[in-house]
Amino acid sequence: MNSILELIVAAKPGETAGTLTAGEKSYPCAIGRSGLTSSKREGDGGTPVGTFRLRQLFYRPDRLGRPESRLPLQALTPSDGWCDAPGDARYNEQVSLPYPASAETMWREDDLYDLCCVIGYNDAPVEDGKGSAIFMHLLREKDGEIQPTQGCVALRRTDLEAVLALCGPETSLTVKAL
Repeated sequence: MNSILELIVAAKPGETAGTLTAGEKSYPCAIGRSGLTSSKREGDGGTPVGTFRLRQLFYRPDRLGRPESRLPLQALTPSDGWCDAPGDARYNEQVSLPYPASAETMWREDDLYDLCCVIGYNDAPVEDGKGSAIFMHLLREKDGEIQPTQGCVALRRTDLEAVLALCGPETSLTVKAL
């Protein structure tokens, strides 16, 4: 399998959609409802600018088969969550639900996290309140319009599957303004 070392997400300032480039191919993508930000804060809706490693890939085994990728892979369970509570000892980490602090449910009713890759933002080390749960996940569209995320990068399922098939632990994601 061919691997790719860098993915590039580029968007115009103030926009909530952009392009993810993987080698010679480009794909439309969604970014945060507040666009790109170089000063990410928890809950601000911005997608952080910078270069980050791809850490881990989650998938819903009841909805799709094992995805092709060289990233560390984990099947989701209904008890999987991600702590988004600043001040908590597990902030910006995977947790088991129910969890005593605020935590995002990874096993969702919609399909957004059926395929979900952890972007290594604010994790080495974790800084309290600088943002959590920054993922590359499935895109939401309404009436043919790409819908913004809460700060993540999102792609159509076939596009995300194609991109992740090229990725391994050495792959980085660069997010930048055009």
